[in-house]
Amino acid sequence: MKALQQLLIALTLLAGSPAWAVQPDEVLADQTLEAQARALSKELRCLVCQNQSIDDSAAPLARDLRLLVRERLTAGDSDPQVLAYLVARYGEFVLLRPRFNWRTALLWLGPPGALLGGALALFLLGRRRARPALAGREGEALTAAEEARLARLIQAGDR
Repeated sequence: MKALQQLLIALTLLAGSPAWAVQPDEVLADQTLEAQARALSKELRCLVCQNQSIDDSAAPLARDLRLLVRERLTAGDSDPQVLAYLVARYGEFVLLRPRFNWRTALLWLGPPGALLGGALALFLLGRRRARPALAGREGEALTAAEEARLARLIQAGDR
């Protein structure tokens, strides 16, 4: 029974571990180049999954891109050269963090702008609610009818 429990625990722990998309036949023998390829793969978008890096994706196109990155590194290209080659071939969309330019300005400036706009709206709303309801009547005294009504309400509340 104890062995069965241990087996179930081991299977549960293994099921929760991430599945690596990089296959053993893709790994380069040179560990330095492999580390460089893995770092680049984490910066490139899977064109099929669109929300994963090619390092995390098991899609066939992601595998092709991983192999292409390793091929370019083996040929002697630097990181910027590999990225430039892939951008020239697939466009800026292949980068998970696109470069800042006039086409991507909204992408980069939109979230902080929305955050600042929301903070400004909350500030103005809070300021509006902090004002007294009778802002125009601050210095005015109550009329005789209002004083009589107030006295009746206070007496009714005391009972």
